[in-house]
This record gives sequence, structure tokens and C-alpha cells, in this order.
Amino acid sequence: MTVCTGNICRSPMAEVVLRDRFEAAGLGDRVVVDSTGISDEEHGNPVDRRARAVLRAHGYDDGTGHHARQVRASDLLARDLLLPMTSAHARALRRLAGDDPALTGRIRMLRTFDPAAPGPDQPEHLLDVDDPWYGPDAGFETTLAEIEAAADGIVAHVREALAARG
Repeated sequence: MTVCTGNICRSPMAEVVLRDRFEAAGLGDRVVVDSTGISDEEHGNPVDRRARAVLRAHGYDDGTGHHARQVRASDLLARDLLLPMTSAHARALRRLAGDDPALTGRIRMLRTFDPAAPGPDQPEHLLDVDDPWYGPDAGFETTLAEIEAAADGIVAHVREALAARG
């Protein structure tokens, strides 16, 4: 599950890209990809029109049919990997997880899977995928590029986890 603020830009873009990459890797029937937001302010809304346009321009599904929703504590139990877009989103997920290390261990910043991103010895906020909603359309291109840079690492991680399960 990918997680951002309102679930109309970053996390649905990541959902679309990851679903595409898992399909291409032959794992589409074994992996469920979805997205949520830490806020309910956009509840029920579709993917932002600018995000849809960037996804289409790069050959992806544009997220038609998506309806924003807020993450729930039950989502943490039902997902093996939670991919927050920012350190603030990660903190919100950790608060939902409480003191359960089995749940907090499932939370990994999306960009930790980008080999060119800052390493684990750096402050977590350096891995933030900035919110493009407030800026020019070019911000959506940057968001997509950051998501794509991490996508293959996420697919490899999940492939290894599936192989370990047998």
C-alpha cells in the first residue's frame, strides 16, 4: 500500500506505477497494490487531473475509478508493505501501528528502494516525495520520476519476500 496525504496525487500515482511493474514482472496475480491517505479531506475524490495527465503521457493507466480513502489501523494488519511518501506519513503510520514491531517493520519509505536516494544513515525526511499539488504541473513529472526510480527495487523486494514464503 502506498500512502500520501489525501490519496489523490502521489499515492495513486505510485499505485498505478507499481501495479504496472508487478504485471510486467509476472507477479500481477500474486501482489495486490492499493493506496490510501493519512487524511480524510479528499475522501471519495478521484485522482487529481494533473496526475492523471502525467500518467497517461507516460503510457500508464490514469487511475480512472480510483476513490480516495483514509488509511485505517486495519490496513496495517492486512498489508505486508506500507510505502509512505514522506517522513510525516511514516510517522502517522507508526502512530497507527502503536508499539507493535511486526506492524512498524512493514513501514518503509518508498524512496528507500531507489538506489540513488539518500542512504539509511541520513535523516528520513531526505527521502520525501514532495507534494506536487501546490506547485506547477512539472512537479507531477518529478513525482512520477521519483516513484519510477524506486519501483524496480520494490518489485525486487517483494519478489524476494514471495520466494522466502515458498
